[in-house]
Amino acid sequence: MTVRARPDTSLRPALEALAARDPDIARCYPACGLPPVRRHKTGFAGLLRIVMAQQVSTASAAAIIGRLDAAVRPLNPKGFLALDEADLKAIGLSRQKMRYGRALAEDLLARRLDLRALTAMTDEEAIAHLVRAKGIGRWTAEIYLLFALRRPDVWPAGDLAVQAAAQRLKNLEQRPEGAVMRALGEPWRPYRSAAARFLWHLYRHPGVPD
Repeated sequence: MTVRARPDTSLRPALEALAARDPDIARCYPACGLPPVRRHKTGFAGLLRIVMAQQVSTASAAAIIGRLDAAVRPLNPKGFLALDEADLKAIGLSRQKMRYGRALAEDLLARRLDLRALTAMTDEEAIAHLVRAKGIGRWTAEIYLLFALRRPDVWPAGDLAVQAAAQRLKNLEQRPEGAVMRALGEPWRPYRSAAARFLWHLYRHPGVPD
């Protein structure tokens, strides 16, 4: 039996506001409904999970994260650094992911990265702070702000699925990128996080009217 993901009712006010101002969202929202609940933990464990999920399938990411959680309890920088290369290889980490995970743990222990300080920063300041760490680019930082810190106006304009869904939503000839994608999100302020969540949902939803 297939278990349906629980809809994220916290998004309803923002999506209703977006539907009221954007006829394309108004057309698709009744067919798609609310996106499912999706959250990441804050701190090292949450950020590491996002890094581990980069450039692998959802199933592979879930398997790696499950083995990592079983191997390190609690999942913290010291515990992660206690694992040797053989341990990390058995968990499923590539050499690159090993380097990224260790660099993140070392940055946090040395206080070169301060995840608690992010709460007092603007979105752009927080992104700039996060991308100091090896293996964390703008996309990873945006995902952390969106799903761990629950910031309301994050716009992951470089995400391929969000771009593809925006192309579908707006009936564009080409997938929007760069400045075009950033401009497309401007009318959705201050609810761009909800708009991104909706576009990920739309990307996976087959029953949307033309």
